[in-house]
Amino acid sequence: MQHAYLLGKEQTENDLMAWNNDTTRLPLQMHKDYLTKLYLKNEFAEGHFKITNKVISLKDIRVPLFIVGTQKDHVSPWQSVYKAHLFTDVEVDFILTSGGHNAGIVSEPGHPRRYFFSKKTLRNQTYLSPENWLKQATRYEGSWWPHWHQWLADHSSLEQSGSIERLGSAQYPPLMDAPGNYVLVS
Repeated sequence: MQHAYLLGKEQTENDLMAWNNDTTRLPLQMHKDYLTKLYLKNEFAEGHFKITNKVISLKDIRVPLFIVGTQKDHVSPWQSVYKAHLFTDVEVDFILTSGGHNAGIVSEPGHPRRYFFSKKTLRNQTYLSPENWLKQATRYEGSWWPHWHQWLADHSSLEQSGSIERLGSAQYPPLMDAPGNYVLVS
């Protein structure tokens, strides 16, 4: 950014820069609610967040959780992400990956110098502080993605529970099949 702004030199864009420049295209109200309610007011963690006028909270989740934090995150410090343990009593696989807010998440397999820490907290297990968790966690070299892939395989089945509802209604029918044409707009 400094090269382009201060020196008038264009930088070659790498994959992370391209990903970071890809806008989310969220509807205005959704984006506003997301930032205001979840970040500024912290309504989800405090048990005030509503979806279709129903309050939802982490305590309502009854399935195992896989949660990722990054060591150098300037937006969501990993110790804050780790606090999810305080709001649930289910099994939590917490992963702490090297890197920051973007690079820590987008650290694909084969990326050099990446590592992550992992430690599972079982249901109803005594809470560990973030510092004690880190002392007890196991460090692994490489990307956290294969670990996540294995977790998904271990927690998945070929059976579907319940029925899949079709989105849309007679009043508002779907305009086209997913993913829609917005992905083709540059």
